[in-house]
Amino acid sequence: MTLLNIRNLGVTLSSPLFSRLNLAVNAGDRIGIVAANGQGKSTLFRCIAGTLEPTEGDVTRARGLTVGYVEQNVPPALFAKTFYDAVLDALSPAEMETESWRADVVLESLEVPEDLRKRPFAALSGGWQRLAMLAHVWVTEPDLLMLDEPTNHLDLRKISRLEEWLNALPRDVPVILASHDRAFLDAVTNRTLFLRPEQSQVFALPYSRARVAVDEIDAADARRYERDMKTAEQLRKQAAKLNNIGINSGSDLLVVKTKQLKQRAEKLVDAAKPAHLERSAGAIKLANRGTHAKVLVTLDDAAVKTPSGTLLFKTGRQFICQGDRIVLLGENGAGKTRLIAMLRKAITNPETAENRIKATPSLALGYGDQALAELRDSYTPLQTIIRRFDIGDQRARALLAGAGMSIEMQGRPVGQLSGGQKARLGMLALRLSNPNFYVLDEPTNHLDIEGQEALEDELMRHQASCLLVSHDRSFVRAVGNRFWLIEKRKLVEVASPEGFFASVGGR
Repeated sequence: MTLLNIRNLGVTLSSPLFSRLNLAVNAGDRIGIVAANGQGKSTLFRCIAGTLEPTEGDVTRARGLTVGYVEQNVPPALFAKTFYDAVLDALSPAEMETESWRADVVLESLEVPEDLRKRPFAALSGGWQRLAMLAHVWVTEPDLLMLDEPTNHLDLRKISRLEEWLNALPRDVPVILASHDRAFLDAVTNRTLFLRPEQSQVFALPYSRARVAVDEIDAADARRYERDMKTAEQLRKQAAKLNNIGINSGSDLLVVKTKQLKQRAEKLVDAAKPAHLERSAGAIKLANRGTHAKVLVTLDDAAVKTPSGTLLFKTGRQFICQGDRIVLLGENGAGKTRLIAMLRKAITNPETAENRIKATPSLALGYGDQALAELRDSYTPLQTIIRRFDIGDQRARALLAGAGMSIEMQGRPVGQLSGGQKARLGMLALRLSNPNFYVLDEPTNHLDIEGQEALEDELMRHQASCLLVSHDRSFVRAVGNRFWLIEKRKLVEVASPEGFFASVGGR
C-alpha cells in the first residue's frame, strides 16, 4: 500500500539540490537516503513534512497520514523541560489527561533509566538528547517516521539499541532516514535512495549492496559516455575529410554528406549524458612527515584515573609502533578520553606528564577531537588558518577552497558552519600541522560517506601511525590494524573489534 508518493520533485537554491525525483513510500519500507553533506537530505525531509515548498513537483500523502519528523537539531523549546516532560508534552491536553502512560511505554521501549527521566533536557548528553527527540515524536504514534542523522552523538550501545528498536517497529510503519553510518544503514534499511541533482537512484537493497549496484551503473554510464564521445569525434574527422574532398572536387553530394555527418555528431553529443560525479563537500587530505623511530610511545603499566583519583584501568606494558593504527575500544566511561589526554600530555609536555608514558622526542602530534574544540567559533575559517600557520592569505584561501569552502564561507564565523564544514576545516588544520602521529577522537562525526572514505584512504595511503576512538564500525573495520580493549580495569590487546561489537549488540 502506497502511503506517500513523490513525483518529479525538485528544489533549486543557488543550484539544483535534486530534480525530477520520483519515489513511492509503501507500508513496511525502511528507506535510507544517502548524499554528501549539504546536498539536500534535510531539504527533502522538509518537503515531505510539508514545511518547505519545493521548486517543482509535488508530494501526495494518503488521506489522514501523519508524519513524525525527528530533525538533526534540538527544538529550543525542549531545553526548558525534563526528559519525561519533553516526551509527555508532545501529546494533546486531552491525551495527557487520560493517556500519559504512552510516554512511559515509549521510554521503556528505548530503555531510558528511571533516574534520567526527571533530569533537565539541557543536562542530558548528546546521545540521550537524540533519543529524547525520538521519543517526543514517536509518542504521537505517527504513520510515517523520518529520522535525520539519528546516530549522531550515540555510542555503540545506544546505536545498537536504536537498531533493535527500529527493527521491532510494526512492519506496516514506513521509516525514512538519512545517515552517514554505513553499518547502521545496512542494519535497518531495505531500500536505498542515492539523492542526486539529476537522476537520483533507488534500489530495493540496503546500503552496501545498493552501493555496489549504483557504482556499476555509474561505471557503465561512464563507459557509454566515453564511447559516444569517441564516436562523435570520429564522425567529425570523417566530415572534415569529406569536406576537403568535396571542396576540391566541387561535389555537391559530398557537401551534403559532410553536413549529415556533422549533424549526427552533434545529435550524439547532445544526447550523451556524462556519468554522475558526486559534488564533493570538500577534499580531505592528510600529511605524514615521518620519523625514524620504530617505537613511538611506550606505556609501562600506567594508571588511568578519574580527575578525583579513582582508578579506571591500568595499561600494562604496551607499545605504539610506527605504522600502527590502533583502535581504542571500551564502554562509555571506561577511560578512553582520560588515556587520550595522558598521551597528548606525554607528547606535547613530557616534563609534566605521567612518567610511565614515554613518547619518542621526534613525535609531532596531530590531534582531532569530536567536539572540534580547537576551532574557535568567533574566528572565520580564514582567520583560523592564517593565525595558526605561517602561510599567506592567497595560499590559505586556495586551501580552504579545496576543503569545500567558498569565498563567502571563508569569511563566516566558524560557529555558523555546519558540522560537516567544521569537520573539513578541522581536517585541513590537522594536515597543515604536518604530524607524524595522529590521535583522533570520533573523526568521522559529521563527515558524509565520501568524507569517511577519503579519511580512510588518506590514513592508509600515508601509512599513518595513529590511535583512534570511534563508534563508526565501518571505519574501525576499514582502518584498524591493532585493537586495544578496556575491560575489567585492564587494557588488553584483542585480535579484532568484533567481540566488543557483539558485546554491546553491534553488528
